[in-house]
Amino acid sequence: MKLLIFCVSLLMVSLIGFGQAPAGRVQVEFWYALRGPLGEALEELISRFNASQDKYWVVGVYKGTYVEVMNAAIAAFRAGQAPHIVQIFEVGTATMMAAEGAIYPVYQLMADTGVEFDPNRYIPAVKGYYSYPDGRMAAIPLNSSTAVMWYNKDAFRAAGLDPDNPPRTWREVREAARRIVEAGAAEIGLSCAWFPWTMFEQFGALHNIPFATRSNGFEGLDAVLTLDHPLYVRHLANLVEMQREGSFTYGGRDAEPDGLFPAGKAAMLIASSALRARIAREAQFEWGVTYLPFYDDFVGSPYNSIIGGAALWAMKRPDATAEQYRAVAEFFRFLSEPENDAWWHMTTGYIPVTYGGYELAKAQGYYEVNPGADLPILQLARTPTTENTRGLRLGYLPAIRVVIYEEVEKAFQGVQTVEEAIRNIVTRGNALLREFQAMYE
Repeated sequence: MKLLIFCVSLLMVSLIGFGQAPAGRVQVEFWYALRGPLGEALEELISRFNASQDKYWVVGVYKGTYVEVMNAAIAAFRAGQAPHIVQIFEVGTATMMAAEGAIYPVYQLMADTGVEFDPNRYIPAVKGYYSYPDGRMAAIPLNSSTAVMWYNKDAFRAAGLDPDNPPRTWREVREAARRIVEAGAAEIGLSCAWFPWTMFEQFGALHNIPFATRSNGFEGLDAVLTLDHPLYVRHLANLVEMQREGSFTYGGRDAEPDGLFPAGKAAMLIASSALRARIAREAQFEWGVTYLPFYDDFVGSPYNSIIGGAALWAMKRPDATAEQYRAVAEFFRFLSEPENDAWWHMTTGYIPVTYGGYELAKAQGYYEVNPGADLPILQLARTPTTENTRGLRLGYLPAIRVVIYEEVEKAFQGVQTVEEAIRNIVTRGNALLREFQAMYE
């Protein structure tokens, strides 16, 4: 009987979120890229909105990976059939902002529909990534994360390291990784996921050095890469040396290295804070999370990290009605309410994007039961954002990340020097930036 009730409840939730809209409801379409448990949580969030009122109805449609969703949305807009809402990953922000006729900026949408909207409720490091240079928000943050360092406390003990005092600097990280491998406490001392994001984008923000000119692209399409900064060169050289000595292992592209940590192969992994749910589910050892390491001889203390993840964009389509845009605005307002933001945060492992969501999660004791779950938030908010730490606004950033992968892989393989890798990244990356500039300027 309990199983039957559960199945019926599950069916009802599915029907509420994704079935045909009831008569009289204003229906809008929402394309997204999350799947698995994260997709299921998003489906429930949509269902909660649909059940919270009787005027509007959001239909969620899974459209594949982030890249596939963005490409599909662009193609649909050209055909006059864009979804009303689309989820776009953070590196697609410049592309969306450049497509002025395709998007309905959030600040304008909310003003035109008269729906209550307070941009100051969002955490600055999150809000800034999806805002114009003057501070007006273009999109609504949804699934935001940042990079952190996960570490295996059991492996630390086996190597004679203090499990309650994780390394803070790159010198300490290298020493800990070396001792772990030498002691046989883990097969890999240190690895990282999403290499361009963690080792260049996040790294630059932590040390307050530019990834590109023009405030990392926020102030114009004519930005050029500044990855030939001496600290980037030093850092990549350090990683190449660590791989040579066996304390660091390059684990592959994007999220491919994620599984190394919960499987116990890597004692330390620099990766997304959103990996928490998987680690909690799969790891068979005691683990911890700590801040991203920094070079303490370059900065006395690190700056804020930047976000990853995705945001929701309202799109324009010729047949959209004023009431449909109102439905989109109401959905965005619903998502930013503290109770919904906190639920999403505690369910998925993504950070809360509003102060209210964070305070509510704290008031409910979530961080006491889940130590370290607030660390990504504290890392994002520990300093006021600067022109180097509010994020990146660069065209073709996904393609630039591919260039970084290709060139650093050659350096790790010994095919080229670190200096050659950096020089090639800058040259090829700038060519992509000029191509994007020519298309949209």
